[in-house]
Amino acid sequence: MAMIGASALSVFGQISAGVAQREASKLNAFQIKTDQALNKTQAMQMSRARKEEYDLATSANIAAFAAAGRDVGSDRSVQAFLDRQKEIIAQDTGRIDQQIQFQNMKSKSAAMAERRRGDNALTASLFSAVGTASQGIYQYQTVKAPAAPRGGGGGK
Repeated sequence: MAMIGASALSVFGQISAGVAQREASKLNAFQIKTDQALNKTQAMQMSRARKEEYDLATSANIAAFAAAGRDVGSDRSVQAFLDRQKEIIAQDTGRIDQQIQFQNMKSKSAAMAERRRGDNALTASLFSAVGTASQGIYQYQTVKAPAAPRGGGGGK
């Protein structure tokens, strides 16, 4: 009987370990998704800050051109400069957006892989538990004492 009890305890432990690994993987996947949201927020803040820098620099440049006596509305070199600055800010914000898209894809893949790892750990623990239970039953069957013969003893 002790063998069956030990086998049952081992089966329970293996299943419990698999469940615990699965739950830990779910928690890790949630953390990855949380980090993804944080990264997105940080990227939006960087993009907004870059646009604010552009707006301040553009205002300062227009003021400097006007102070220098240049007609900002009709001077083609001033207009070319301002257009180029618009292109640069568009490229900068585009790169930030593209970077966050890549990070999101990477995070999504990592979260999926983490959840899969947990599912695989649970499945492996279940198979291991079935093997342990089968082995325990087999060992019990081979070790148990043979039953005493029934019936009346060999009378004359």
